Amino acid sequence: MNTMTNSTHETEIVADPSLPTIKITREFDAPAERVYRAYTDPELFVQWIGPRSVDTRIDHWDARTGGGYRYASVRDDFEACFYGSFHEVRPNERLVQTFTFEGAPDGVSLETMTFVDLPDGRCRLVGLAVVDSMELRDLIMSSGMDVGVLEGYAKLDELLARG
Repeated sequence: MNTMTNSTHETEIVADPSLPTIKITREFDAPAERVYRAYTDPELFVQWIGPRSVDTRIDHWDARTGGGYRYASVRDDFEACFYGSFHEVRPNERLVQTFTFEGAPDGVSLETMTFVDLPDGRCRLVGLAVVDSMELRDLIMSSGMDVGVLEGYAKLDELLARG
């Protein structure tokens, strides 16, 4: 099992050795409603998604069941675009979407994020990404995505702390 953990913030990234999946588990010091909103409100999303070295631009955002999105991560002259469809938007509980890097349109991931309220106003987020091959899963795991996840969640912690 391939696992990456940041114990300070309880971020766990796990690639199941027998399935083409990546599971990310993270707890936040905010209720599920606020964490969910940071995932679905484009003004909040751009403040935390991805590594600190990039800025995010929203090109299209319709966070509802049947809606879609497209955004770009921008650094100097470099731009990486991502797009997908929102398949299920269940406020404060569950978000199911596709995720595609525009540079690899055959590499579609189906992602399910589950938001669980915990005691003391905390939330556990469990994200499960399913791709169509072990090779793609391994490519994603070796792409540096862990930096984007860990730094992005650290930025989300900061955003949530500001209220």
